[in-house]
Amino acid sequence: MSLDRSLAPDFKVIHSVHFPDPKTYTLDNGLALHVINIGEQPVIRLECIFEAGNWYEEKIGASYFAIKMLPEGVRGMASQEISEAFDKLGAFTEMTHTSDRIGVVVYCLSRFLPEVLSLVGQLIQEATFPEKELQELRNITVQNLKVNKEKNAYLATTEFRAQLFGLDHPYGQSQDETNIANLSPDAILDHYNKFIKNGKFTVVLAGMVSEADVQVVNDTFGKSTFNDAGSQVNFTPGAIYQNQETVVARPESVQSSIRMGRILFNRHHPDYFRLLVTNEILGGYFGSRLMKNIREEKGLTYGISSHLVALRHEGYFMIGTDVKKEFTQQTIDEIKKEIFKLQTEMVGEEELTTVKNFMAGEFAGSLNTAFEVADRQKVLLLDGLPDDFYKNYINNIHAVTSQDVMAMANLYLQPESMVTVIAGGK
Repeated sequence: MSLDRSLAPDFKVIHSVHFPDPKTYTLDNGLALHVINIGEQPVIRLECIFEAGNWYEEKIGASYFAIKMLPEGVRGMASQEISEAFDKLGAFTEMTHTSDRIGVVVYCLSRFLPEVLSLVGQLIQEATFPEKELQELRNITVQNLKVNKEKNAYLATTEFRAQLFGLDHPYGQSQDETNIANLSPDAILDHYNKFIKNGKFTVVLAGMVSEADVQVVNDTFGKSTFNDAGSQVNFTPGAIYQNQETVVARPESVQSSIRMGRILFNRHHPDYFRLLVTNEILGGYFGSRLMKNIREEKGLTYGISSHLVALRHEGYFMIGTDVKKEFTQQTIDEIKKEIFKLQTEMVGEEELTTVKNFMAGEFAGSLNTAFEVADRQKVLLLDGLPDDFYKNYINNIHAVTSQDVMAMANLYLQPESMVTVIAGGK
């Protein structure tokens, strides 16, 4: 039987997915443990999540260095010994940092969870912050920063966030050599003592989890005491950026990185799903309008995309691409033309259906493993979203109409309300 390649293969529209509920326990001391018990392999991901990112620090960089230094030394163990202890258990560790949160993440076989928990407990309670390792981390961070500052994409993105939120806002801040050099060990230790050693945190277990695993978590973390003194500072965006263009000049560069966008909202907003679909049509996937126009038809770039970024306290919209310097203004003009089309011409039903089906399939495809499901569940649990947010995700996508898309484009995607940042030149 020969395959007729002129005919598209059959497909089934996805209207719903099975999204298992987490099971929540309260440890003896009041800490929350969330369990996502799915998967057929005896593997567990343990996460200890602290509300202790940039929003909570008194000195810029304190939260980053506080979490990154945990595995560099604990009472009675040096960094190499800590690494070897996790290696013997076949465990993979990661210290995570964002503007909102910091965390300890460990992947391990289920049978080694008690030993892993003991080691993690030591990281949290007994970190020593040795001077030599701290200086090495400073040096590595500075070197990475110098490398990044040679990249137009990095310069454009950091300057874009700074223009949106202001340099004093946690979402607008970025590391620099001066802040790293001036950050004292006492400031790092203070952040650790207040938010990690004596701070409240959330535990998430994902994978093949048993009741015995829940008990050993309680035995390890349920006896410690913590304080609730770690309330974050309230920030409001301080920059006046509307219709502003900023150029980060790099005369030696033959390319420019372009970032355009504005502050919007996070997942709690009633327009979130309507704007999510609007963004997908504009630049959210490989078949988007920006890709068809600026990549395929004009040949100005290898890739261009737009994003609706949802953070805990804020959200923003951003278009990003890299082009030759001489094509910078033409690319910006074409972006504005595509936005104008969305504002003035109704999206055809075939295009809208294709986009919504793609989004539904992409969402379903992102739930293949226990850890992927846990990542979605964490958003609900930590950001206080409704329990049915992801259960209704696909229905909310399919409910978006052409009229909704035009309304969202006119309400939120006015170019004159955006900031444009160009790293390289015009």
